[in-house]
Amino acid sequence: MCGICGELRFDGSHPEQAAMDRMLKVLAPRGPDSGDHYLDGPLALGHRRLAIIDLSARANQPLLDTETGNRLVFNGTIYNYRELRSELSARGHSFVSDGDSEVILKSYAEWGEQCVEHFHGMFAFAIWDVQHRQLFMARDRLGIKPLYYSHQRGRLCFASNPQALLASGGIDTSLDAVALHHQLTLHAVVPAPRTVLSGIRKLEPGTTLSMQVDGNKQQRRYWTLNAQRPAQAMSEEEWVEAIHVALRTAVDRRRLAADVPVGVLLSGGLDSSLLVAMLCEAGQQDLKTFSIGFEDQPEEKGSEFEFSDQVVARYGTEHHKFLIPNDQVLTRLPEAVDHMAEPMVGQDAVAFYLLSERVSQEVKVVQSGQGADEVFGGYFWYPRMAAEQGDYLERFRKHYFDRPHDELLTALEPAWHGLDYTSGLIGERLHREGADSFMDQVFRMDTTMLITDDPVKRVDNMTMAWGLEARVPFLDHELVELAMQMPPEMRMREGGKYPLKAISRGRIPDAVIDRPKGYFPMPALKYVRGEFLDFMRDILHSRACRERGLFQQAYVERLLAAPEQYLTPIMGSKLWHLALLEFWLQRNVDGVG
Repeated sequence: MCGICGELRFDGSHPEQAAMDRMLKVLAPRGPDSGDHYLDGPLALGHRRLAIIDLSARANQPLLDTETGNRLVFNGTIYNYRELRSELSARGHSFVSDGDSEVILKSYAEWGEQCVEHFHGMFAFAIWDVQHRQLFMARDRLGIKPLYYSHQRGRLCFASNPQALLASGGIDTSLDAVALHHQLTLHAVVPAPRTVLSGIRKLEPGTTLSMQVDGNKQQRRYWTLNAQRPAQAMSEEEWVEAIHVALRTAVDRRRLAADVPVGVLLSGGLDSSLLVAMLCEAGQQDLKTFSIGFEDQPEEKGSEFEFSDQVVARYGTEHHKFLIPNDQVLTRLPEAVDHMAEPMVGQDAVAFYLLSERVSQEVKVVQSGQGADEVFGGYFWYPRMAAEQGDYLERFRKHYFDRPHDELLTALEPAWHGLDYTSGLIGERLHREGADSFMDQVFRMDTTMLITDDPVKRVDNMTMAWGLEARVPFLDHELVELAMQMPPEMRMREGGKYPLKAISRGRIPDAVIDRPKGYFPMPALKYVRGEFLDFMRDILHSRACRERGLFQQAYVERLLAAPEQYLTPIMGSKLWHLALLEFWLQRNVDGVG
């Protein structure tokens, strides 16, 4: 929905107007409709708006609560804002706007820091509490909306992406050795609070952070996910019906909240096709759907139009198909990397970037099927993990880690060698309380940590680069809470996502339901050859890469000599992992002073 930023000084000085202007300029693509800032002694708040709910200037931010004097900057959408508004009005609060932003301010006035527990939605926001002289920040339960910050040198600075923080100046850009380990072993996932840059952190999902003007801070986790069977057993039919009801609520009773049209990114897969079916069943008229395709390679088709076309034919949506020539993919890749909050190796990032460019010319809001695979067990590695016996960490590591610790030591120069940080992190996460089995632990960890800093972040970054808001119904927190109680083996039936397949029967074509699991087809980047290989070779042979001193040259040359032979257990290119990290640093960090 928007881009937010701010600064709180603890050293007696005031934020600089020029720094705020630089941050807002970086955030402009996230909020192309308007922008403003607010200064109050040690505090500065900035906001770039994408107008979705209450399109009038009354909802512009930083938003003032005239009753308390508090100020808000907010990114996201509170789907139950109408219900909360009615409740708050009954409690004596008055409103001057019709949007969800003011509901956050009034909820804070009524419930204080517990206000977040009343919200259904995706959000990252900061409230300047005038009376207590504190900055209160919060992030939604599943981390759908980002919130980065830097706490150093007598100040706290926050923003929707690291690029805005870097633009503010004075940020430590040295690399974080622990985060680097995660980056190269967890498919570029660096779990919160770390990022690859030592001076930038991110607020963990389901967490609030309060900062006082004297520099004291308090952090609170307000939500945890349980992955245990319910007290009363449920039949298969009861589970499917419960999921159906919860998904219907997430899709058409919550994520249609907008004063502008809402479309659907229709990939041709089960998840997005089911969203179209449910929206049309709910009576959505003139639904706009969007698909993207690329040129074929000898080994693989570059589009899934044959499947999305069947869904369009059944429901008569206003469909838009975009075919992108392969020569545009590499040409536009640097732009996509510039909009990555952190290095992302998923090759569909550029696809989302190019799709979002076209879609943003038609609508401001879309629903996306992201999250269904993690919540309902759609990936091929889940049954492989389930079939293993023994130590939880070994079962997970074998089928997910990009490279074992010993190999990482051969990839990195000795100056970056350290402990096996990723095994330590994952080992701890797989043994937390509140999960009945190994696979319960896996699904919970994937949903609350791994997905946040891979596909969810990717969708937010690439859509918001074009002022397009993406909503993810499969990550509705109540739907996720219900799904995590379902026996894992039920979710993994029929090749995964059994409940969704059962709901889809009769609603979408069987050819879509029964097709093998597909991935966003990006042949030009999937097959490491030709111009793509040359591109990576140039990056890894560049002077900047040599001077950075991250990678051992022998390891780099081994991958360059046979790039398609060196794949991770989940079929990622090990060469691309190195090249993308280096390229992101060159595009986003080098030269920042």
